[in-house]
Amino acid sequence: MKKTILMFFLLTIGIVAVLQAQESFDPDAKFLEARKLILDGKRDEGRKMAKMVLERYPNYSDYHILIGRSYSWDGKYDSASYYLDQAITISPQYEDAYLAYVDNLFYAEDYEKAKEIIELGLEKVGPSSTNLKYRKSRHLYYTEEYKEALALANELFNKGAKIDGLLNYIRQVQRFTRINAVGATYDYDNFRGALTPWNTYSVYGRTRTNLTGSIIGRITHSDRFDGRGTQYEVDAFPSLGENSYGYINLGVSNASFFPSFRFGGSVFWNLKKAWEIEGGYRLLMFTENTHIYTGSLGKYVSNWWVNLRLNYIPGQGGSSTSGNIQARYYFKGPEDFFSAQFSTGVSPDEENRDFQSQLLNSYRLRLGYQHLWTDRWMGFGFVGYSRDELSATNFRNNLNISIGTEFRF
Repeated sequence: MKKTILMFFLLTIGIVAVLQAQESFDPDAKFLEARKLILDGKRDEGRKMAKMVLERYPNYSDYHILIGRSYSWDGKYDSASYYLDQAITISPQYEDAYLAYVDNLFYAEDYEKAKEIIELGLEKVGPSSTNLKYRKSRHLYYTEEYKEALALANELFNKGAKIDGLLNYIRQVQRFTRINAVGATYDYDNFRGALTPWNTYSVYGRTRTNLTGSIIGRITHSDRFDGRGTQYEVDAFPSLGENSYGYINLGVSNASFFPSFRFGGSVFWNLKKAWEIEGGYRLLMFTENTHIYTGSLGKYVSNWWVNLRLNYIPGQGGSSTSGNIQARYYFKGPEDFFSAQFSTGVSPDEENRDFQSQLLNSYRLRLGYQHLWTDRWMGFGFVGYSRDELSATNFRNNLNISIGTEFRF
């Protein structure tokens, strides 16, 4: 009898110990474990752990948010909304809950409900929430209210909001808001006596259509090599979807220093983390046709934009390459920047360069400034210096000054 009582006593103690061990865990540590599982792609396992913790800590809103986001990533938007709605009920002033809920509704394309949650969040969290204002701008963008979306995004940028990808987003919205503009540029090139100076004048007009996106007509007249010539061009930037757009260039000229026909085409993709990549092709028809394959990689970081471009030019006598790296610092708004560019070789998009001659080593440094003076007037200026190798023993130095202005209406 005593042995039976003792065994029962020991068994009871063991069961209690096991139950206590199961119940005594750190929910914060478990959250990190569940989060890691979900981010590593083990969604079901991570959700199972998170739901287990919720049984003991039902008001731990971060778990509701974690489960909700994981369902959203899997395309299970209704399940996500269930948990995110609970997160808002539990913590009505918790910004992260509203952000996760709105992001899920954006994925689900439920813009009416998204607007409701954004307004509720601005009421509960406060109108100073830059992240919720950014979601409000994106909601306006998704509902094709582009001017209002851009105005709100510009307001956030001007106030120094630290939002990853904000500048890239602004540039994206601008493609839908720029309607009409006219502009003019002037380029002066001095070769320190090796050639007579070049003078290049350009006028352009820009508008927008649903088919072409922004479309630009440009006339460029130049005095160079003791001759004169004019080039006529059209550029278009059609939208190819929410995160992609194209570039098309067509041009003709009867001048020997311009290609008789030029064509350019590129596709740009806006990626996560404010990255942008491009792949394209250029054709320049002189006495011989020149084919150029081009690609670029760009990144927006806070007020900076950095871009690396590479060009590959195949030829019967051997292939050549050129490239440039460019950086812009946006100091006031998304139209106002200082820029610096270093390049080697000659780019097909630099029309003030001598593309036919400068096929050997060429190095160029260019500094620039652009500023939107008013809502309608913009001005810009650039200065560049290049050293071009024409042959192994023959070099040419070139100082370029470029100025321009644009009026919008």
